[in-house]
Amino acid sequence: MVSFLPRAAPRAVRSFAKPSLRPQFAVQRPAQPLFRRFLATPATEQPRLRLGSVAPNFKAKTTNGDIDFHEFIGDSWAILFSHPADFTPVCTTELGAFAKLKDEFEMRNVKMIGLSANDLSSHAKWIDDINDISNTKLQFPIIADADRKIAFLYDMIDQQDLSNIDEKGIAFTIRSVFVIDPSKKIRLTMMYPASTGRNTTEVLRVIDSLQTGDKKGVTTPINWTVGEDVIVPPTVKTEDAKKKFGEVREVRPYLRYTKI
Repeated sequence: MVSFLPRAAPRAVRSFAKPSLRPQFAVQRPAQPLFRRFLATPATEQPRLRLGSVAPNFKAKTTNGDIDFHEFIGDSWAILFSHPADFTPVCTTELGAFAKLKDEFEMRNVKMIGLSANDLSSHAKWIDDINDISNTKLQFPIIADADRKIAFLYDMIDQQDLSNIDEKGIAFTIRSVFVIDPSKKIRLTMMYPASTGRNTTEVLRVIDSLQTGDKKGVTTPINWTVGEDVIVPPTVKTEDAKKKFGEVREVRPYLRYTKI
């Protein structure tokens, strides 16, 4: 069961049609899609999940017990990633790969938490498959989101999937990644279609970039990895950069590299 603080429902729009309008000329509105009529969390109530905004909090059941999402994050970073369904091929390979990187994420003070649109009993059986296929031991929690409430809260749906509904009349989810910092702010998002598996190396790389930027006050260039030169932000004068970092290599006045 998932719970979160609902937003106020939109006010009803008054009709200003003239009483003299004849019925045969009235505009016939198309019937609402099935998922809009039955979802507890309509798309119209989704928050704007911009970078820098606070990640919506929620309470949910997971394979590691009940959680309050913000309490789960605590003073750590977190990565929330969604999956369309249990016992599907791409999702199985992804969960196995993330499970194998447990030490890498812990070294960066990052908590992993997955989400799949099935119930806990399904998750438990699926984890057995993941561990067997990937030769690993998955330990991070997987949220049970069978009613897709969190999927809609975090807008883990693409336009095509709005018409791709299951037998419950609910849309399937896509592959979303949310990197959230200790202040509970969304720092990075990635959205993949259900057909495309993610790249764990890139997830770790962007976390390294975000954490390095926060600690050192720098930015990182294309394809940057730990140990390579970083970029001095345009807001920092070259003289100040040299005092702070030492050597500064100026390619252009606006493009300056340094080592950290």
